[in-house]
Amino acid sequence: MTESLRRSGEYEYGTPQGDAHPGTYAQQGGYAPQHGYSAPSAPAAPVNPEWPPPPPYEPLPAAAPAPAPKQKRTRGPVGLLAAVAIVAAAVGGGTAYGFQELAGKDATASAGTTTSVVPTGKKGDVAAIASAAGPSVVEVNATLGNGSSTGSGVIITSGGEIVTNNHVVSGATSIKVRTSDGKSYAAEVVGTDSSKDLALIKVKGASGLKAAHLGDSGSVQVGDSVVAIGSPEGLTGTVTSGIVSALDRDVTVSTDENQGQDQGGDGQWPFQFGGRDFNGDTGSSTTTYKAIQTDASLNPGNSGGALIDANGNVVGINSAMYSSSSQASSSSDAGSIGLGFAIPIDTVKSDLAKLRAGSGS
Repeated sequence: MTESLRRSGEYEYGTPQGDAHPGTYAQQGGYAPQHGYSAPSAPAAPVNPEWPPPPPYEPLPAAAPAPAPKQKRTRGPVGLLAAVAIVAAAVGGGTAYGFQELAGKDATASAGTTTSVVPTGKKGDVAAIASAAGPSVVEVNATLGNGSSTGSGVIITSGGEIVTNNHVVSGATSIKVRTSDGKSYAAEVVGTDSSKDLALIKVKGASGLKAAHLGDSGSVQVGDSVVAIGSPEGLTGTVTSGIVSALDRDVTVSTDENQGQDQGGDGQWPFQFGGRDFNGDTGSSTTTYKAIQTDASLNPGNSGGALIDANGNVVGINSAMYSSSSQASSSSDAGSIGLGFAIPIDTVKSDLAKLRAGSGS
């Protein structure tokens, strides 16, 4: 039967017909014997190491690199443009600041704005205000025909223009200015305006002086903190502080050019307030201006000095003080009792052109 199976083409040991190596498939996990036949024992055929013949395998393609993660669109050109815009804005701001610093000019504060010349976080700090504005306030000594007077002044240009009161230099034959660092300069009168009790003087041979920042007196309010700097009794650089007590006070002063501070050299100036005369008779020729009232201590010699706001801006020129003696003839009889008056800085700024031209309005 085995022979017939071989001749009929059936499988023996699961070997395909004509296979020269019977049993190889069975041994290699191929076809098993079919139809329930069991094969007799026979010598095991040698295993063909090359069976099955190696197929013509194609080499597997190399693994493709993992695709890079997609970038968000905000990182593309739009994001780049935004970054460039931010950098340009920063550079632009720095350039503007640099130009202002190189130009050496302070921007004038406009109405409704606040410009601080004191360090950040030091607004209202008296020490910081004095440090920032003090170098811009000077002592003014005038020699008169029959005496002398001492007052103060505020530097408004680095070349030496100084604003003071008319009554400080009225009738002066010579003027000396001493700065906060102790240097002395000769000065001359450029222009005066007795109707506003203002004068503009200029030091000779000076440069690089520290000009004050002129603020906006129109924004001053009752209760605002202020600092006064001047040279009371010749004590240069004296600093006092207080508040704005009132606005638009009518202060009347003499316009007599010959009635300067020659009354014993006490540095006072006659004025009227509230219908009363102070520090002497004002005479028959007077003028009235609107003043800022302050309780910052003012004494003889403060005239022409600076009244400064919490940001370090000059908002007034100190000009008059209430004295305990209405007819004081010496400084020992007078003293501050918390009623001082200052010419608003807006009045000063509006008068500067005429003062520079040699006269006021």
